[in-house]
Amino acid sequence: MAKERKVLLITGLFFLLLPSLASAGEADVLKVDVARDGAGYAFSVTLQHNDEGWQHYADKWEVVAPDGQVLATRVLYHPHVNEQPFTRSLSAVSIDSTVTSVSVRAHDSIHDYGGKTVKVTLPE
Repeated sequence: MAKERKVLLITGLFFLLLPSLASAGEADVLKVDVARDGAGYAFSVTLQHNDEGWQHYADKWEVVAPDGQVLATRVLYHPHVNEQPFTRSLSAVSIDSTVTSVSVRAHDSIHDYGGKTVKVTLPE
């Protein structure tokens, strides 16, 4: 009987904590500005995610080719709890001249990918 109570207690605690782990939702890309720079392309990306602290925050964004290849990653090293939405940049992104558009997707520490992505046409 004690073992059953312990399992029930652990299961109940799990379901009580589950909403707090996922309440920030997925990270969304709101806006992408891209320009040519001397070494390739420069990206300025605005993200929205209800960061809750180190346990659940938007931790990176990626530039992805139409074939799914990740062309560049901008790691976000800390939560942005009091700065939403926020914009971060990445320059000198080398992209093959045959690629004419890319998608930018965001990642968070709980949900991985899944929020809103933005597709952009690369400037010539």
